[in-house]
Parts: sequence; structure tokens; C-alpha cells
Amino acid sequence: MTKKKKAYAQAGVDVDLGNLVKRRIQARVKGTHGPEVLGEVGGFGGLFAPNFSGMREPVLVASVDGVGTKLKIAFALDRHDTVGADLVNHCVNDIAVLGARPLFFLDYIGAEKLEPRVFDQVLSGFTRACRAAGCALIGGETAQMPGMYRKGEYDLAGCIVGVVDRSKMIDGSRIKPGDVILGLPSNGLHTNGYSLARKILFGKMRLRPDSKIEGLKHSLGAELLRVHKNYQPSLAKIPQGKIHGLAHITGGGLVDNLPRVLRNNCDAIIETKSWRVPALFELLQHRGKVPRAEMYQVFNMGIGMVAIVSAKNAKNLARQLRAKEIGRIGAGSGKTRLRF
Repeated sequence: MTKKKKAYAQAGVDVDLGNLVKRRIQARVKGTHGPEVLGEVGGFGGLFAPNFSGMREPVLVASVDGVGTKLKIAFALDRHDTVGADLVNHCVNDIAVLGARPLFFLDYIGAEKLEPRVFDQVLSGFTRACRAAGCALIGGETAQMPGMYRKGEYDLAGCIVGVVDRSKMIDGSRIKPGDVILGLPSNGLHTNGYSLARKILFGKMRLRPDSKIEGLKHSLGAELLRVHKNYQPSLAKIPQGKIHGLAHITGGGLVDNLPRVLRNNCDAIIETKSWRVPALFELLQHRGKVPRAEMYQVFNMGIGMVAIVSAKNAKNLARQLRAKEIGRIGAGSGKTRLRF
């Protein structure tokens, strides 16, 4: 006799399946834990007992973000092992600009229906990136919401908490005219601009995820799923005081993200010809007929992180960070100025 489904399962939410899948994550998540993590995964709250020895005035730094419509590429390719890592690395970078190191991360997955295979791939991305960042995955929420999402789709969000000693905080207050702007290369689009990119590539150009394009090493889908870089380990090796300011180049591009760390009497002058813009961005600009200035306000254009340093330290730090000098700080009113 066939066992009748529970009423909630008939409505589209399989609680028993959800519990089974969650039990299977224990070992993988514990791989991100150090001695600071207390209790078991699956409680009402994650427990973290930080060790702030060596810090005079520890300051907690928190950020929350999502992956955006990059998820649509994951759905199209039925590949879900990269977007979790994207989310972790994006959040790590957001607190790294203040000089913080990550402590712990929490995730949220909202889905039309919980698919164990997909969930396992997403979780593998979370745990892989957390281990690489030295960040504990201490909890999360998985919600099945039929009728909220399209069949087979889900959404991701993440929250990170890190710490920095107040005296070592990078807040942009030391930025001054004459400083040099260093650009750290990105790994593609990272996690921004995908709504416009999808419209151009799949709508206007009628390409497919498996399309091969001259100038791109991999298929279009593989290029679009390249994982958002984590810059924190490289930045953490730079001695205190050498970096005057940092900007994570996400939504808003160089145009809108640099002003977030500039003083009101300074402008960031970007020499756009100082680095080679990757082929994917050139394709989007020309085939999408996007004005050049707008490209720098939507996409990272090959620069995923910016470090502002003194002119005397610029060459040495550029070498250490594998960065390029892409501009300078001039007198102004807290804006980005692009020079083409």
C-alpha cells in the first residue's frame, strides 16, 4: 500500500525531506569549525566564542548580501557548486575593505522545493569558500516556499561577521591628493551586472550557455560562473598603515564604489587605458551598445578591488598585490572621474 503524503508535503513543503537533507550536512559544515564554535549545527542559534587576545579594542564588522541574477546562469547550466562560494567571498571582501578578518558566516536558502542534489552542491560552495577564508559556517536557514519561486529555482543570501582592532581599521581617513590607486584584477563579472549581461548575451545576441566566443577561454556559461575572488588573504599580508583605503568593486562599478571610501576633498581619477579590459566586458559594451561610461558604473571592468596607497609605496605594493596602477587621487569633492 502506498504511503499517503502528509498534508504539508501535498502543499509542496516536505518537512521530512528537509530534515533528512539537513542531517546530512553536519560533517561538511563541521569542517569549517575551529575551537571557537560551540554546540551543534541545527540549533536555534549558532554559538561562537571569539578569542580577541592581542587586540586592544576589537570592533565587530558585519555585512549581508546576495548573489543576484547570477543564479539564473546556475539554473540554466544546472551547476550549483560555485554560487555558494561567490556569496561567501563577496561578503568576506565587503568586510576586508575595513581591514577585518572573517569570524563566522550564516546562510539563507529559499527554494521552490528542496532538491537534495542541488542543496548539496550549493553547500559545497559555502563550505569550500569558508574553509579557504578561515571563516566558520555556524548556521543558516533553508526555506521551502512553493508558489514563491519558479519551479527549480532558489535564492541565496548570506551574513558575515568579522573583527578588526580599532587602531588597525582602514576607514579612508588617510587618503589624500597624490595617493596612487591600485587595481586588483577580477575573475570576470563576479556577482554584479548579470541582469544587463543576460539581456545582451541571451536576449539580444541569442547565445546559449554552451556557446564558444572568440577571446574567451571557456564556454560562455563557464565564464559567467567564474567564482568571485576573495582578496582578503592578500590584503591581510600588507603591513598596517600601508593601505590608506580599499573599495570592493561590486554593483555600481568604479564610479559608485570608490566614493564610498573617499574624503569629501578628494576625487579618484581613473585612467581607463592603464589596464586591459577583459574580452567579455568589451563584448558586452559593443554588442549591447552600452555607453562606455555606463559600463564602469555597472560592471567591474576587470578590477575587483581597489587599494589606495601613498605614491612612495605604490610600486612595491602593486608587486605584492599583483595589482596595476590605474589612477591617482586628486583634489575634488568625493567623486570618481574617468579618463578615456
